[in-house]
Amino acid sequence: MVDPVIFARARYLIPMTETDGKLDRIEDGYILTSSQIIEVGKYSEDKGRAIIQKHGNHLHILGNETQNPSILDLKQINGAIIPGFVKGHGHDHESVLIGVARDVPLTTWLDEAVNIFTGLLHGDKEGSANPYFLQLLGKSPYFVAYRKARLDDVSFGITTAVTHHCNYNKYHVKELVEANEEAGTRLFIGVGSQDRNYDSRILDSVEEAIERLNRYEKEFGHLTRTIIIPGPDQLFSNGPELLIALKKWATDRNKIIHIHSSEEPATTAWFVEKYGMTPIQYADSIGFLDNKTLLAHQVNTTKEDLEILSSTGAMVVHNSLANTILGSGMPPIVEMLQKGIPVCFSTDGSGSADNQNMIAAARLASQYQKAYHKNATLLNSEEVLKRVTIHPANMLRVNAGILENGRNGDFIVFDLNKPQVIPTRTETVIENMIWASTGGEIKHVIADGKVLVENYKFKVVDFEEILLDIQKLALIFEKHKTSLKIRSETGVRSQDSSDS
Repeated sequence: MVDPVIFARARYLIPMTETDGKLDRIEDGYILTSSQIIEVGKYSEDKGRAIIQKHGNHLHILGNETQNPSILDLKQINGAIIPGFVKGHGHDHESVLIGVARDVPLTTWLDEAVNIFTGLLHGDKEGSANPYFLQLLGKSPYFVAYRKARLDDVSFGITTAVTHHCNYNKYHVKELVEANEEAGTRLFIGVGSQDRNYDSRILDSVEEAIERLNRYEKEFGHLTRTIIIPGPDQLFSNGPELLIALKKWATDRNKIIHIHSSEEPATTAWFVEKYGMTPIQYADSIGFLDNKTLLAHQVNTTKEDLEILSSTGAMVVHNSLANTILGSGMPPIVEMLQKGIPVCFSTDGSGSADNQNMIAAARLASQYQKAYHKNATLLNSEEVLKRVTIHPANMLRVNAGILENGRNGDFIVFDLNKPQVIPTRTETVIENMIWASTGGEIKHVIADGKVLVENYKFKVVDFEEILLDIQKLALIFEKHKTSLKIRSETGVRSQDSSDS
């Protein structure tokens, strides 16, 4: 069976190419794609006839189920075609924790929500799940959480993502791979590790962490949409021998490595007091930082840290929703950009950010910097859109984030029929998407030439089943989290940390 060729024609096409320093805004644009983009540009009837003649028998017109289509079926959608969003940092286990342990700092939230939840789901050995949850759900509770996370991403137009798979989740990569392959998204799984300053039951030796990566790479390395990378949890929870070994593993395979850095102020201050250097100085001292090192958060950053980041080429993922909700602070994004540090905007997990709304995260990132610096010209809408598309795609080395021939067939259609973005004109289409939208205007989602969402309906996953399962899991967790055996002692410690 020949895979269909997908066609979309919309009122606007934003390919993320530039003319004279401005993003191109093409009226009546179209895209034609399979797993890679075949054509993209301004529509004409002659172009439509040629497409029908060449691909008519295998053509899937977005929003139109017509068989044997004619040129009359190539109707324009009142929307904007843009690349699929690229999320640089998140956690796929947190969907069930939306709204749990709010109005508390990061360390309290971790102890009262994340670490209890992930520990409670875990079984007695690596890869096993708590039999109580297995019995009530009829499937792995981890798989239930991960399926919902993929649903969350696709809902907001995310076609490529990085998930930081920390704590007990590092034992449950198989379930996440299954969830991602089902969903059709592209996912970098940062396999976690810790060897100090953490719950003693999940500490690794260097040999254990490397063996786990080798095993996952052997099992899943052939997949094209799921990529295994090292994801050491935090700089404070991974010693130099472990970080050096993980970095070598990544370098030998030409892969990025992903880690949390300098997120929470009290923990960062504790690190400086205990070790006499900032987390970034520590990472630099062991040769951990280079242009394939992806740092999540980097909120608490000194001037020397900025110089180190700039000179090493290390990349920063800014998560404005989580940083503000948890009171962690906001990183010096403008100063980072001025020094040429690669920065993209992301959401973090659904538990800390409460959603995966990339537009909301990007908008807040910009608005905060405008207010803080008292400069309305900073991070305009075009720049904001770049930092959730082309910039993170470049940071992850994926052939996406821009719509041109030969790129991955990843794009979304943003609905311009919604009242919150009306009126929209050529000169305001990007502005309206960033400043006026709710994030819920993603009408069609295509990843690698596969339709994931069409007319707001999920096409490859069972939407109702996933929602039913996640509701069951949330109810079981809430009802029994204190009566079942809790497998997490304290989780992340800050000022009172001690070597394990």
